[in-house]
Amino acid sequence: MRKSFLTAIAAVGALALSACSEVGTEPDYMALETAEARPDDKPSPAPAKGDQTIAEIVTDFATDEVEEDREFTLLLAAINYIAETNPSSDLIAGLFNSDQYTVFAPTDEAFGNLVAAVGPLLSDEALEVLAEDGPFAAIDFFLGAGTVETVVKYHVTDGRRAANSVVPKNRDRTIETLAGATFSVSSEKMITAVGNTAMIVGANVSASNGIIHVIDAVILPIDLGL
Repeated sequence: MRKSFLTAIAAVGALALSACSEVGTEPDYMALETAEARPDDKPSPAPAKGDQTIAEIVTDFATDEVEEDREFTLLLAAINYIAETNPSSDLIAGLFNSDQYTVFAPTDEAFGNLVAAVGPLLSDEALEVLAEDGPFAAIDFFLGAGTVETVVKYHVTDGRRAANSVVPKNRDRTIETLAGATFSVSSEKMITAVGNTAMIVGANVSASNGIIHVIDAVILPIDLGL
């Protein structure tokens, strides 16, 4: 059973590393439209709406023809998992339609790190689910049905919020999420969540129905002691 677990972790890790091999110097999402700081130190305007929805942008990155340039493949897998297990999900509908959302999108490496961290906590039964049905099914089995959707909702807030309305100049800013729990953002772009921390590493990827900010860890609405 432990061998099956290690095989599953290795597969997720390999996917994350291959997808992130070009991330860290100048990832493609950093080249998309951003709101630059103004010389007069006044708040920059939010970027204009893009032509694609949030879901379409995530899908485009995850299915890039150049394998080394792919990103958000595990976020897309999580979205697909939620769509399969909860077809009536308002979150999934919102990512595709005209609802305005701000998404804090974890990189593939972030998801790989989470799976590796959670893996040792799983029961033997959950490890079987992991080997057979993948990490998202295993997390739902281990922490309860709907956990994956709650975690993804913790990365989403209502409204179109560019970096200038997310990252504060001084005091930490509290972000209300669709999961019902909050996290805070510091002026150094650090997110302090209920269960861990993350950094905003890319900002203002503009969609027709919102904005994406890229983060380097999957933030958790519960404390697993990781």
